[in-house]
Amino acid sequence: MDAISEQGTDSQSQRTGTKRGRMGAKILGVLVFSLILALVLPTRSWAGYASIVVDAETGTVLHARNADTRNYPASLTKMMTLYLLFEAIDQGKFTMDSPLKVSANAAGQPPSKLGVKQGSTIKVEDAIKALVTKSANDVAVVVGEALGGTELKFATQMTKKARQLGMSRTTFRNASGLPNNGQMSTARDIAVLSMALMKHFPHHYHYFATESFRFGNRTVTTHNHVLKQYKGADGLKTGYIRASGFNVASSAVRDGHRIIGVVFGGRTARSRDAHMMKLLDEGFTKVAKLNPDVPVPDLKPGTAMASATNTDPLTDMGSADDAPLPPPPKPGNLVAQLSQQQASEQVAMMTPTTPSTPKAAAKVATAVPGKGTWGIQVGAYSQIDAARNAATRASGLLSPSYGKLHAEVLPHPASTGTLFRARILGMADEDEARGACALIQRSNRSCLVVMPTGSSMVFR
Repeated sequence: MDAISEQGTDSQSQRTGTKRGRMGAKILGVLVFSLILALVLPTRSWAGYASIVVDAETGTVLHARNADTRNYPASLTKMMTLYLLFEAIDQGKFTMDSPLKVSANAAGQPPSKLGVKQGSTIKVEDAIKALVTKSANDVAVVVGEALGGTELKFATQMTKKARQLGMSRTTFRNASGLPNNGQMSTARDIAVLSMALMKHFPHHYHYFATESFRFGNRTVTTHNHVLKQYKGADGLKTGYIRASGFNVASSAVRDGHRIIGVVFGGRTARSRDAHMMKLLDEGFTKVAKLNPDVPVPDLKPGTAMASATNTDPLTDMGSADDAPLPPPPKPGNLVAQLSQQQASEQVAMMTPTTPSTPKAAAKVATAVPGKGTWGIQVGAYSQIDAARNAATRASGLLSPSYGKLHAEVLPHPASTGTLFRARILGMADEDEARGACALIQRSNRSCLVVMPTGSSMVFR
């Protein structure tokens, strides 16, 4: 009995060992196969590092790494929330003193939050400052519900606006940037949004430089340490959720020249900020080389992130929108200075609806439409070849619907050189030009309507 039992145990042990061996071989095979895939296929980590640095006036890309890789924007989302709020203000839907109601949904948002109570109200101007400094999720929902009725409807408006601005790889699902698997963007798209905020709302842009404000009996201070630490920095926004890492969009002006930087996927807030400041330093050095009249900045040592070398091909982002940028910050009352400059800054940024300034209104009123003299602008580039390519692509896209049109590249003087405007001309009237712009925008390209006088207006 004992012998039989021992033999059976040995046999069972052999079978078990055989099974374990086969299982181990399978596991080893899977691991080897996974390793081969990892070596062959490009990695796609949603929380991966990405960055871009852009000459804000010309759209020239000075640095790019993984700039078109989609990632979670986190609180950089609030830049679009503010864009749509600024637009509503300019359209007369709100004033800075308009009260916005706080719903139970808004009050119940997780931190970071201002702590507004259900049933209370917050003034529009305080909402703007809370989004910029505190990155308040509760206030973002207040704004979204005020503009869209519900946050979900507002998110649809945000995505639609992103497409109109040329942010082709961005989708919004909420107003705050809180975690949502469908809410994605790229470093390049956030750079496009940064430029749009500056150019479309130069009279509101100064809010991004807010370091603190009073709300009730307390002082709310900014999370943006690049703004406080970097010479010449005057905005924009930070962001963080666990899935994205630490993000930041920054703009700085030195010697009258503005550049924009975006970083996604920082490991810590401190390393992200140090890396952004290093990228801005390098950007100003490149600008100085491209423009001999611009002095080389006095660079400070910075700490770069690992593997942050420039691997993406440097391209000219371009922009249909070649309106003037906001002026560099000056000593004194910045808010009052920018308020006085609002009319002159907005002339080139007229909307096809109600103009936001008296000068813009006068410009529209004096434009004399003529048959066959309307057109569209599909890009403003620092390189003439890039402008020609853009005009050729747009002309080919429009020809099936509009027949023969005239593609033209027009030089336009800028403070740092010449911009080349890519235009398609020869349209019968404003309606035809708007229709052409709509067709261009469906291909995720930006577009402006060009009036018979040669001036342009943003097609939103």
